[in-house]
Amino acid sequence: MSAQANAAVVGVATTRKQVFAWGIWDWGSAAFNAVILTFVFSVYLTDAVGDDLPGSISATSWFSWSIGLAGVFIAVLAPISGQRFDAQGRRKRSLGILTGLTVLSMVGLFFVKDDYHYLWLGLVLLAFGSILFELASVPYNSMLRQVSTPQNIGRVSGFGWSMGYFGGIVLLLICYFGFITGDGDTRGLFGLTTDGGLNIRFVALLAAVWFAVSAIPVFLAVPELPPTGADPDAAKAGIAESYKVLFRDLRELWSVDRRSVYFLAASALFRDGLAGVFTFGAVLAVSVYGIGTADVLLFGVAANVVAGLGAISAGRFDDRVGPKTVIVLSLASMIFAGVVLLFVSGPLMFWVFGLVLCLFVGPAQSSSRTYLARLAPPGREGQFFGLYATTGRAVSFLAPTLFGLFVWLFDSDRAGIGGLLVVLALGLGALLAVKAPDKV
Repeated sequence: MSAQANAAVVGVATTRKQVFAWGIWDWGSAAFNAVILTFVFSVYLTDAVGDDLPGSISATSWFSWSIGLAGVFIAVLAPISGQRFDAQGRRKRSLGILTGLTVLSMVGLFFVKDDYHYLWLGLVLLAFGSILFELASVPYNSMLRQVSTPQNIGRVSGFGWSMGYFGGIVLLLICYFGFITGDGDTRGLFGLTTDGGLNIRFVALLAAVWFAVSAIPVFLAVPELPPTGADPDAAKAGIAESYKVLFRDLRELWSVDRRSVYFLAASALFRDGLAGVFTFGAVLAVSVYGIGTADVLLFGVAANVVAGLGAISAGRFDDRVGPKTVIVLSLASMIFAGVVLLFVSGPLMFWVFGLVLCLFVGPAQSSSRTYLARLAPPGREGQFFGLYATTGRAVSFLAPTLFGLFVWLFDSDRAGIGGLLVVLALGLGALLAVKAPDKV
């Protein structure tokens, strides 16, 4: 690739306005991740809409299978999508289309009433939204280099991650106090009826508007990059040809710089462990450490606060000592806190060491993104972040499987922590063998 092409890809947009506009998309994305997929609408779908589903298969099983099927589509489509976004110079356009379609899928959830006949509509919309959202994350992550320089990429990535955490906190609190809290036929400060799940359906509308409005600044402030012209085959390829280009590039990558491949594998392991911490944290809080059900939301808010603060703080260390050091220290600290949690009891100990765990989740996630951005050849960020999504999906079964296995083997929910620690340790060990990105 020519020097001119390199200049067109790295460090084009580095103003505070552009960094803020880019980070606000992360702020808005919490509307889908935290509200729709994790804490609110998915619970409504499985516990309310599908609670009287006839047959032997539960709504929760159908939900997990639909999200699993969505993961297959993401794994298959993400790398060639990112590759095409790069070659055609359509990162921002693709981000806009995919974000818009994600918002539309969220709007569609308003029509999912509290009746098991609507379960299938909800499952299709959630699965469809998951695919679109993950594909949108590919061009979004690829734009990291456009809004940063090699000297501040860690801080910019940390800012984006923290905005996602803080956006989730604010929106969850609005949803909780505005639409969910209280008893009886009406809920929240807005007094919406629970008849037909109307209060939760309005949460879906609010989340859609939140995401749509938050996404606007990045399209106004961050410029679209022109095609680099480095790979005309990728720009013109159909789906089948795109895979040929992908496999060709992977063979070339393996022969030229294998550390990118090694890092993708290592990051897939430890990212699955990071996801497991948040996935099973609430379960452990209630069943093992005696946290009240009503207090779990408070712990979730606190966990997101410390994770966001950790991401911001670690960004500066990322720029000084490199992303590998930040990730290694974060994973080691999480493993230490997890080992302590295996032996302590009571709500206080969970609050202390549970928050220590969460403090290091943000830095590990943020620096993982900058690690790959530093490794990706200029003009191929989309392809690399597509592979990043694919490898993450490839091992996403590991943490849940080991968590359940340890619980079953030792007949104790507490033992599930050991399963998560194994995944984190495997990721840490794999990462230690990967050479750090070159200093710029």
